[in-house]
Amino acid sequence: MKSLSTLLLILASFSTFAQFKNPVFDHDFPDPNLIQGKDGYYYAYSTQVNWKRDSLGGPYIIPIIRSKDLVNWQFVAPALAQKPTWKTAGGIWAPDAAEYKGKYYLYYSFSTWGDPDPGIGLAISDKPEGPFTDKGKLFLSKEIGVANSIDAFFFDDKGKPYLFWGSFHGIYGVPLSDDGTAIKGDTFRIAGNAYEATYIYKRKGYYYFIGSVGTCCEGAKSRYHLKVGRAKSIKGPYLDQSGKPLLNNGGTLLLEGNKGEEGFAGPGHNGDIITDKAGDTWLLYHGFRKENDKKGRVMLLDKITWENDWPVMKAAVPGLEIQKAPVF
Repeated sequence: MKSLSTLLLILASFSTFAQFKNPVFDHDFPDPNLIQGKDGYYYAYSTQVNWKRDSLGGPYIIPIIRSKDLVNWQFVAPALAQKPTWKTAGGIWAPDAAEYKGKYYLYYSFSTWGDPDPGIGLAISDKPEGPFTDKGKLFLSKEIGVANSIDAFFFDDKGKPYLFWGSFHGIYGVPLSDDGTAIKGDTFRIAGNAYEATYIYKRKGYYYFIGSVGTCCEGAKSRYHLKVGRAKSIKGPYLDQSGKPLLNNGGTLLLEGNKGEEGFAGPGHNGDIITDKAGDTWLLYHGFRKENDKKGRVMLLDKITWENDWPVMKAAVPGLEIQKAPVF
């Protein structure tokens, strides 16, 4: 009986400390993306950063951080030691990582603000922590016929790989070669020009599209927010809860900035949805602290619940209170 009481006391103590408060990574980490390694860690990747003022160093081309609980994160390394050279100028933005055929693929954008011909490249590693070997250009905007071709997202649909991408000129998809290194087929469009930052999640026979809408990068004035639609096919048509097509810029609100002067502005460009051992689903994304937007886009974590097979986030705003942490 004494041992049982001790165990219950330990469990109660653990539950007390298994909590968190946003942000979960209080450094600039724009456009976060997530993958789980075989070592039990979750690895996250972001747009290039410079953390010198935070004493974490940099600049880093696609920084990698890792965590076992989605709450406590540590810096690992940059995914790439050097910037790719297949474009003469630009930054490395919005990576998307995926485990595919026993390796780790990292699709990334190469662009500048207002770039007339940005493109998407690919790097591959044997390990989620890298180092990644750059495989070069997948395509440029003018080659694929889609303006502002950035924000890649990889999806393996029953063994058939696809790449989705686009930024405020429509969201497009294209089949990839079996090894995921080249386009192989015709492009198709799944959402209108209100969207960027594609994420697709499959659940109970539906493909859920989550996209970012509004201004991403104006600090506390950012109006980024997330909208969702769903389809029965990877190629669509994606509809919101009212039945409006995302091709016509429909979309059901999932998440927006906190009201008032406190909290976070411009939440968006979410990473993967992760299911914990309790069966709860969690979403990582970025946002600006309203009281200190100079910090950059910090990483936030909140739970998704499912109502009538639609994703819902509490009050549709970033959580500001202490929350129960994911269970791992």
